Amino acid sequence: MQLTNPQRQTLSWLLIALVGALLIWLLAPVLTPFLIAGVLGYVLLPTVDRLVARKVPRVLAVTLVEVMAFLLIAAVLLLIVPILSKELPLLREHLPVLADKLSSTVSPWLAQFGIDVALDSASIKAFVVKYLGANIEDGLSAALSSARIGGSFLLAMIGNAVLVPAVLFYLLMDWPQLSARLHQLIPPRLRSRVRSFLNDCDEMLGQYLRGQLLVMVILAVYYSVGLALFRFDLAVPVGVFTGLAVFIPYLGFGLGLVLALLAGVLQFASWYGVVAVAVVYGVGQVLESFILTPRLVGERIGINPLTVIFALLAFGHLAGFVGVLIALPVCAVLVVATGRLYKLYVDSKLYQG
Repeated sequence: MQLTNPQRQTLSWLLIALVGALLIWLLAPVLTPFLIAGVLGYVLLPTVDRLVARKVPRVLAVTLVEVMAFLLIAAVLLLIVPILSKELPLLREHLPVLADKLSSTVSPWLAQFGIDVALDSASIKAFVVKYLGANIEDGLSAALSSARIGGSFLLAMIGNAVLVPAVLFYLLMDWPQLSARLHQLIPPRLRSRVRSFLNDCDEMLGQYLRGQLLVMVILAVYYSVGLALFRFDLAVPVGVFTGLAVFIPYLGFGLGLVLALLAGVLQFASWYGVVAVAVVYGVGQVLESFILTPRLVGERIGINPLTVIFALLAFGHLAGFVGVLIALPVCAVLVVATGRLYKLYVDSKLYQG
């Protein structure tokens, strides 16, 4: 069967896309620092361009923006330090007591239904002494031992920590030239349509990221204030961490909820902490799901949370951490492409008869 010229062109583009996807899948471990830098570069580029437009030298603008970005990331990661330093000693102290209370309360109630459950307090105390009672020197020794066992993983982490800032710097410096070179690779007859398509993708992805960032800031303030009103000692670190972690749908909220429950139970050692967390996080989930996300992110963008979750899971399964990095940009591209294909279908003779 003789293929027509449009059919040959379509097959050529499909083959190029297939080879590109195969290369990403095969080179996923090598591409990780470059993709991380690419995602960060896409987010930070507008700030760099604004500084350059105000006559700031590009090298200075890139340096300032990158330093501020990594300081912000480090500050977010350091939020976990006061949580661990506060909760681990409390956990070591209260876990056996909580286990005894739980056993004396729950076991008789379950026995009424013929379920015989009893917590072994001696085993729990032995676990606490073994794993939570170690001093700093023991913990450091264990960490060094793990590093020797997983040396390749540790080297990969160090390599990425060095490569990502360097790659990000050069990406932000050369972004206009790289964009121009990629634009030259597009066949001239397709440039206007490709530019229009990419502009739509950029607009959708930009609106999603800006809306999601605003949701994160509002929720971080809400959870911090809400937990503080219930007299939580760790209100600010737990609240800010929860608000920022909601960028990962449901998983981030669940992790923040677990940290808050742990903090409440260990601080108050009563149902007060559980009820307080239930109130604050229940209202917060309603606020996020029915007010903030629909108004700031949702329907007007066209990417709903279920789509984001599916994209993260699917691409993460196919390409690991690299897949998670490219899930959101690819999702935005697919949403725009689906909208255009739907319009072509509605305007076609196949649909109109």
